[in-house]
Amino acid sequence: MKILVIAAIAISFAFAGFYPVALAGETKAKGEEMKGEVKADAERAKGEAKGLKEDIKGNDMSADMERAKGKVKADEQKAKAKVKEEKARAQ
Repeated sequence: MKILVIAAIAISFAFAGFYPVALAGETKAKGEEMKGEVKADAERAKGEAKGLKEDIKGNDMSADMERAKGKVKADEQKAKAKVKEEKARAQ
């Protein structure tokens, strides 16, 4: 009986010890996801601002090009964030 109680206590401590580690990985993953969204929004805004500057100058083609570059950079940031998020979840 004593051995069973000791084994039960040891198992409960083992699982309790692993739980915060799993929770920390999830928290880090969520942080990486949010950072990626913020960076993507910033890149998109930069592209839009550059596009507006070119619109003011009268360069429609260049304005569209700047907006497209901003969208591409935003997508790159999202992809990088997704990789970091998956890496954090795996830890």
